[in-house]
Amino acid sequence: MKRISSLISSLSIAILALQLLPTANSHAKLVPIEYSKLRSWVSDNIKDFNRHKSEDSEGTPIVLDERLVAAEDGVRVITVAKNSTVADFETITDAINSVPVNNTARRIIWIRGGEYWEKITVNVSKPFITLYGEAADMPMIVFNGTASVYGTIYSATVAVESDYFMAVNVVFLNAAPMPDVNITGAQAVAMRISGDKAAFYNCKFVGFQDTLCDDRGRHFFKDCYVVGTVDFIFGNGKSLYLNTTIESVANETGVITAQGRENTEEESGFTFIHCNLTGIGNNTYLGRAWKVRPRVVFAYTYMGSIINGAGWSTGKHPESNETAYYGEYMCKGPGASSDGRVKYAKLLSEEEAKPFLSMTYINGNKWLIPPPNL
Repeated sequence: MKRISSLISSLSIAILALQLLPTANSHAKLVPIEYSKLRSWVSDNIKDFNRHKSEDSEGTPIVLDERLVAAEDGVRVITVAKNSTVADFETITDAINSVPVNNTARRIIWIRGGEYWEKITVNVSKPFITLYGEAADMPMIVFNGTASVYGTIYSATVAVESDYFMAVNVVFLNAAPMPDVNITGAQAVAMRISGDKAAFYNCKFVGFQDTLCDDRGRHFFKDCYVVGTVDFIFGNGKSLYLNTTIESVANETGVITAQGRENTEEESGFTFIHCNLTGIGNNTYLGRAWKVRPRVVFAYTYMGSIINGAGWSTGKHPESNETAYYGEYMCKGPGASSDGRVKYAKLLSEEEAKPFLSMTYINGNKWLIPPPNL
């Protein structure tokens, strides 16, 4: 009987492991291990709108999501500047308010450089909005909301609840002070993304605790920068972070991710590829178990000496050391050493890593397009 019980237990664990994995696509183009080849991979996988309307090299039609096709055929540009004589609006809020409810055309809000002290919500009725800044003079959207005043997720400087959002060359900043460990309600979100099919290119997310609320939906972050202290990338989104710098500025213990997956039916999870983990100190964890089934994978990522040797923490859910999916694949740097890693951390094999290493992880081949060229 003991042997039968042991076999049943082993089988249950194997089934759970399979449930935790996303579905692999044998035709997916995997992210190259060589950083030098990353640009060409991106070009192959994020095709411009006109190429999406043609065929691939094998003659197969390249088809975007139909709503997106219609929206990109009707692009309109709205301008914002501190001086209204050179733009349509002086505030980003007014520009967003000008977008009609149930919008069906891409609206690019071109924001001139400067600091915009605004608390912004793009509600669900306004899809297809792009916030666009110039790389040489990035606009900064700033507010100082905290959890004690608004609640954590509503403290966001910018909250996006609509689908098909894009941001390019924009700084999102929560100016609330670094929280004291003895004070509650100091969480302060810079960006909350709750819509589906959102892309961020060369954006910065700056704050301390809970900087980036990757709330829900499929999201893509490329060439971005995220700075914070504790749980500063958190939520239940299904997101791919590519070539992104993640900086911990925690004076004591830091935690990069708090992924919010709770059951095996949820397909959410954070994947970081060719990223750079940097900052101060030597006691920052890659993630903690905010919920019982978090899923986070780091691949081809440089981990600086800031990373605690244990790597991961189950935090308030010690039971999740059997249900968490914390994976690492071919990472490097002093913080990537497997010596001292917690037992429930997974050093992935090539086959185990594959489902996380392509654009199909977020179905990006159906909705991702590059930033506009204005």
